[in-house]
Amino acid sequence: MCLAVPMQVLSKEGLLAKVMSNGIEMAVALDLTPDAIPGDYVIVHAGFAISKLSKEEAEETLLIFERLERAWASTS
Repeated sequence: MCLAVPMQVLSKEGLLAKVMSNGIEMAVALDLTPDAIPGDYVIVHAGFAISKLSKEEAEETLLIFERLERAWASTS
């Protein structure tokens, strides 16, 4: 299964960005989202920011992930 995660752009240098979500930072390629700037939220998959999204969409998606994690933890 593939999973794309919303992350916030912290910094940008050319087509590379440092992004963060839930305290996890990583570098991603902005080839598909060259207009992303620090402060924007992007969906990250396989090391690429594949699209931009609003802060509200990012927060809603992360909340869903958190609820799923809690549900899975309660069944094990």
